[in-house]
Amino acid sequence: MTGVVLALSPHLDDAVFSAGGALAARADAGWRVVVATLFTGNVAEAQGFALACQLDKGLGPEVNYMALRRAEDEAASSLLGLHAVHLPLLEAPHRGYGSAAELFQQPHADDPAREALARAVDALLEAHAPDEVWAPRALGGHVDHVLVHRAARAGAPAGRLRWWTDWPYAYRPAPADPEAETMAGLRWTEEALTCAVRARKADACAAYASQLGFQFGGETAMRARVSAMAAERYARSPA
Repeated sequence: MTGVVLALSPHLDDAVFSAGGALAARADAGWRVVVATLFTGNVAEAQGFALACQLDKGLGPEVNYMALRRAEDEAASSLLGLHAVHLPLLEAPHRGYGSAAELFQQPHADDPAREALARAVDALLEAHAPDEVWAPRALGGHVDHVLVHRAARAGAPAGRLRWWTDWPYAYRPAPADPEAETMAGLRWTEEALTCAVRARKADACAAYASQLGFQFGGETAMRARVSAMAAERYARSPA
C-alpha cells in the first residue's frame, strides 16, 4: 500500500527530530510524504524575548533566523525524501509569549494562532488529500505543539491520525503531558529503525545546525542519541 502522508510540524525540525525515521521509511516505500511546518513566518525585526531566543543560539540580530531555519529544513527533508512546505504563521515568542516558562503553560485564550491553524490545517487537508496525518502528541507542553495537536485533532479524520512522540522533550525528566487525557486508550506502535534509516535520520537532524547545541549539547551528542534509538513511538487514533 502507498499513498500520501501529511505531517503537521509546529517548528522547523519537529517532524524530523520526532518521526524522521518513520516518515523516511514511508517515502522509501513509495509514499508521497509532505511535511508542512506551520510556524515559519518572519518578522521585520525580532525584539525582546523573541530576539533572546535567537541570540542564545549564537545568532546575531543581523541574521534572518527563519530564513536560515527554512534552509536547514529543506536540506533535512531532501536527505529523507520528504517534501517540505512552509507556512507563514509566527512562532509563540512573536505572538506575545514573553518568557521560556510561558512557552510551556496553557496557550493564551486570545492567541491568534488558534483560528489561523484551523484554517491552515483545513487548507492542507484539501490540497493534499492525505491517507495519513501525522502530528505531535505535544509531550513537553510547548504551546505551539499543543495548538497544532488540537488543530489536527479537530480538523483531520480520526482514523487517519498518527501522533508522534515529541523528541527530544520525551527524554527530559518528567515532561509535561497536557494532552494525556485525550491520548488515553490509544494504540501505541513502535516503528523499528534500520541502521541505514537511523544513519539518514542522524544526518537529517544534523542539518538543523542552529538547534543542535540548544537541544542536545551539540552534533556529537545528538548522533549518539539517534544511534541508540531502536524505534520511534507513535499512537493511532481510532476510526
